[in-house]
Formats: sequence, C-alpha cells, structure tokens
Amino acid sequence: MEMKKVEGGVCAAKGYEANGLNCGLNLDRNKNDLALIYSENVCNAAAVYTTNKVKGAPILVTKEHLEKSGGYVRAVIVNSKIANTCNADGVQKAEMMCKLAARELGVKPEEVIVASTGVIGQVLPIEPIEEYIGELAQGLSPQHHGEAVNAIMTTDTVQKEYAVSFELDGKTCTIGGMAKGSGMIHPNMATTLNFVTTDVAISTELIQKALSEIVKVTYNCLSIDGDTSTNDMVSIMANGLAGNPEITEENEAYAVFKEALYEVLMSLTRMLAKDGEGASKLLECTCVGAPDQDTAIIVAKSVIRSPLLKCAMFGEDANWGRILCAIGYAEADFEIDKVAVDLASAKGTIAVCRDGSGVDFSEEKAKEILGEDEINININLNQGDAEAKAWGCDLTYDYVKINGDYRS
Repeated sequence: MEMKKVEGGVCAAKGYEANGLNCGLNLDRNKNDLALIYSENVCNAAAVYTTNKVKGAPILVTKEHLEKSGGYVRAVIVNSKIANTCNADGVQKAEMMCKLAARELGVKPEEVIVASTGVIGQVLPIEPIEEYIGELAQGLSPQHHGEAVNAIMTTDTVQKEYAVSFELDGKTCTIGGMAKGSGMIHPNMATTLNFVTTDVAISTELIQKALSEIVKVTYNCLSIDGDTSTNDMVSIMANGLAGNPEITEENEAYAVFKEALYEVLMSLTRMLAKDGEGASKLLECTCVGAPDQDTAIIVAKSVIRSPLLKCAMFGEDANWGRILCAIGYAEADFEIDKVAVDLASAKGTIAVCRDGSGVDFSEEKAKEILGEDEINININLNQGDAEAKAWGCDLTYDYVKINGDYRS
C-alpha cells in the first residue's frame, strides 16, 4: 500500500471545514479557545473515551448523541481552558454548546460531538461561547484547520496534526487528524482530545471496530505521567465523499483503511509523546519476540511509564536495571532469563542486557546515544513472534514546575 503524507490536518479530506478563535475563556487573546469542525455531508462516526470513572460532561453528552443519532454526525465543537467536569450544570452546558453549533450550522444537536479540555471543577460560562459561535461558524474554511488546532491546546507547545492520502478501489482517499495533550496522559486514553476525519465511505460498525483496534496499539500505548484524565476522547467522522464503494465487510479495502488510520493515529501519538509536559526526549519502546500481542503491549507500556526509567533517560544514564525492573513487574507471563535489551538513537545502538543479565558496554558510547532527543528502548523477549510499541517521554524538572501552578 502506498501512502503519502499531505497537508491540511482535519481538513485534508474532501468536504471538511474548520475554524478556531478566542471567545474569552482564555484571557490571553492571542490564544484560541473555541473550535468547530464541520462536514458538508452527514458522516458515519465513532468514538473511544476515557476509562476514568470520573468522566467530563462532554463525554456523557457525546456518547448519548452518537447513540441517539445512530452514529450519524455533522460537526464537532470543542473548547479549551475549562474542562466542564465535576460541575452540577456540566451536562446542561455541554448540551447548550451542541445546540448553539447546530443552530448556526443548520443541523440537529444530536449530530454534534462536543468536547472540552482544561481545568477540572471550574464552571464553564456559556455566554462567551454563545456570543462568538456565529463568528466561529462564519469563518469555517478548509484553510483554517490550524486555527482549530490552536484552540484545543493547553500546555501543548506545538500544534499536532497529520494526514495521509491513499488509493481505495481506484479512488483517492484521505484520513487526517488533530490532537492535543502534554500532561495527565496514561494508557487507556489520556488527557488527549483527538479528532479524525476521512472521506472514505465505511459503515458505522466497521469504523468503530477499526478505531477501537487502532487506539489499542497507539493512544493506549502512550504514557506521559501515569495519570488518566477525565475528558479523553478520540472521534472519527467519515463522509464518503471519496466515492469508493462503502466498506461494509472486513475485506482488503478495510485492511487498507486500517493501515492508513494506524499511520495517522501512530504519528499523532508520537507527537503527543514528544510534547509531554517539560519533556526533552521522545521515548519509544519496542517489544518483540513476545508470545502474543497483549504481552508485548503490557511489557512495552510497563517500561515506558516507569518514573525511574523516565528520570534515567532525562539524565542520559544507561541504567538498564530500571528497564529490567519495569519488565519484571509487567503483569504478563514470560521468562525473564531470555530477555535482551538494547538502547538506540540516531547515534547508534548498544546492547545492555542479554538473557536477563547485564553485558559489558561503553558508558561513553551509551551517553552519546542517550544524548539525542529521540531514544529507542528495544526489548526482545525471545519467546514468540508478536510485537508492539509504546511511547512516552523523559521526566524533567519542568514537569513539576508546569503542574505546580497549572490553574494559574
């Protein structure tokens, strides 16, 4: 399958427009805080949500809307700065956001996905959103995807968007997405908001199946700090404007769609990991030679979320014992005395463990390898053919500084 990276983020696929602006939730007028994504056609849609028992009001409303509409949507409205979580009027406010967007777009409220991110427990004022929703909708454009990305950023330092084009049954198809998230990120969804759009024609059932399966090996394999947020969501909209025969069974076209979706979500996951709060290094842990994929995922995630390992990577210290420790408490069945570990980067690769025991290596070479801003931790369990990846970042002084005064 040939895939080509393209520009445009959530507006790369046919028939999508977006916009973002500052409505006053964020006192910094140079920072957008309200965004809208719109499809000219009705979309088949699917979503995956946080596993936290405390769920933001927008999550509850979006789930209800997708059930009520049968999975058909036209738009997404999202705000930053205030999470609209743990508030007595949260559901009411989330519903009002959908009604305001629906009014401006001429669609039904249940055809609107709603999301919020920011401080938990603060009441969301609806007045600024009501005041600016008209301007927001009037400014919808395929060229304004960057304004929408800017509106969902909180402690993010860079915009995160990615899109690819590919062929399906002779038709050029596109999948694009945008994401936010820097902290409160841990496997099983994190404080990430992720909105994906495509012009592929695919049934609601299969788009949900594809999303759930790809999230398992991308976003759910991401850990910044071990905290699972309350507002996490990945949603996908498919409007069918590419003109391919609708995918209604798990055939070759479905496999191609899943491969392209993996490329987009994996790339966004890497961006989220690299932009972890205070991070100086992207960490990618690859576990191969596992008896099954679930074991590979569990081991890779166990390593990537280890605070001690994160600190060692920040200090550029090849303390491989911390890797073995994290492998050892992974809740999976395998033999530790067959495990091999390498550390790698653009500066090369160095073996630090074989058969569950340390091997001689050059500390100078290891320091050089770990001095790069992208580090690979390669694990071979030597007990099968399954593999998986997990992503994270180092743990730095700046993480504490950022989260010591987050509300201010």
